[in-house]
Amino acid sequence: MKVEAMNDCCAPPASNGNNQYDLVVVGAGSAGFSAAITAAGQGAQVALVGHGTIGGTCVNIGCVPSKTLIRAAETVHHANIASTRFDGIESGARMVDWAAQIAQKDALVASLRQTKYADLLPEYNNVAYREGQARLVAGGIDVGGQRLVSDRIIIATGARPALPAIPGLAEVAPLDSTTALSLTELPRSMIVLGGGYVGVELAQTFARVGVAVTLVFRSRLLPEAEPEIGQALAGYLADEGITIVRGVTYDVVRKTDDGAALAITRNGAPETLTAERILVATGRTPNTEGLGLSEAGVVQTSSGAIVVDDRMRTSKAGVYAVGDVTGKDQFVYMAAYGAKLAAKNALNSNSLRYDNTAMPAVVFTDPQVASVGLTEAQARAAGHPVRTSVLSLDNVPRALAARDTRGLFKLVADGVTRKLLGAHILAPEGADSIQTAALAIRGGLSIDDLAEMIFPYLTTVEGLKLAAQTFDRDVKKLSCCAG
Repeated sequence: MKVEAMNDCCAPPASNGNNQYDLVVVGAGSAGFSAAITAAGQGAQVALVGHGTIGGTCVNIGCVPSKTLIRAAETVHHANIASTRFDGIESGARMVDWAAQIAQKDALVASLRQTKYADLLPEYNNVAYREGQARLVAGGIDVGGQRLVSDRIIIATGARPALPAIPGLAEVAPLDSTTALSLTELPRSMIVLGGGYVGVELAQTFARVGVAVTLVFRSRLLPEAEPEIGQALAGYLADEGITIVRGVTYDVVRKTDDGAALAITRNGAPETLTAERILVATGRTPNTEGLGLSEAGVVQTSSGAIVVDDRMRTSKAGVYAVGDVTGKDQFVYMAAYGAKLAAKNALNSNSLRYDNTAMPAVVFTDPQVASVGLTEAQARAAGHPVRTSVLSLDNVPRALAARDTRGLFKLVADGVTRKLLGAHILAPEGADSIQTAALAIRGGLSIDDLAEMIFPYLTTVEGLKLAAQTFDRDVKKLSCCAG
């Protein structure tokens, strides 16, 4: 992706004139802006250091561009299958100009980058924006030979797609989540490496706009999700024509006349998969190069992520790290949450603790995957006497009325206290249903509380109530709204 610096006209001057700051924030993405705005709100003099395109991953190359293209592909797909779900409908759609979609996506990204990032800076007189490569030095941060003096620093430099060590992969110009979302011409076929959330979202999106997709992964689909959800979603993707290849090891990649060939081993036997392009979605690596972390005594993991404690403190006194650069909870809202916490801790007494107990997570496939709290395996590992309920979507009236019963609800509870420990949803509208479960977990509610709560009829979120009732009752024997 082309790197663009923010125009100098948008950067307010330093308000102190001597390059001394209460806080220096390195990284001008969502986490960096969250930290800077939080500190500014407390009256601190802040330097915000950006390098490259302002706004970071989410608005530029992650959440925003991917979700708008996902919805475009979803629109095409649902137009094509409407007649199979509803009598008396004749419909159809096809993607005729992918470049137009990319242009529309780019316009949205540019608009949000301007209004939610660049245009905000002049609103904060005590935030000084500095552009350049930052490096930790004694007493502060060096930016292009200029020293910003502060004894409190927050690193929020994010992460980028990682390239796995497969021989020959680099020689075939593999796509990643960034470059794939910038293609102006669709390939005829594509191999997607990786069964995590990025891999499944992009595999389904490209398949729905006419690309022949093969999704390849080492273990199981969505390995961090409940097994029932990954297994069901794999079936739905296969129903849409995506070739699912699981349980493999990657051997070598080589160029072919038509694109690329991936040699794998599956069940002890060699196989070769071919496609015009290969898209790599096997993980991310933190952006830490050039920061001088080791020289400053900042400890990192073997993967390069910055190690932090529950106050977002690194091993170096006065230095904090937040967001994807820590390798923890790689969601933009968690990066912003951690950054706000770090800013308050840095300026005050380090009393605030990072808490992801009720962190919702969403995968924007169709049906959507949404979860909060513990999985069944995590609950058992934590020593809980676990009870679970699994409710298929054909028991949810909303799904019946919408004629789309793909999916399930799974609840995890403590078998003694009956406290809700986790909720996991696979449903077309699952993303908008998970926050109710998040609030229940945060509030310490039990499955009985959920079962007795009033839910609106003919909504997907009503599935939470029905799943809670399923612990002790057969909901098939209840009339509508009888519970």
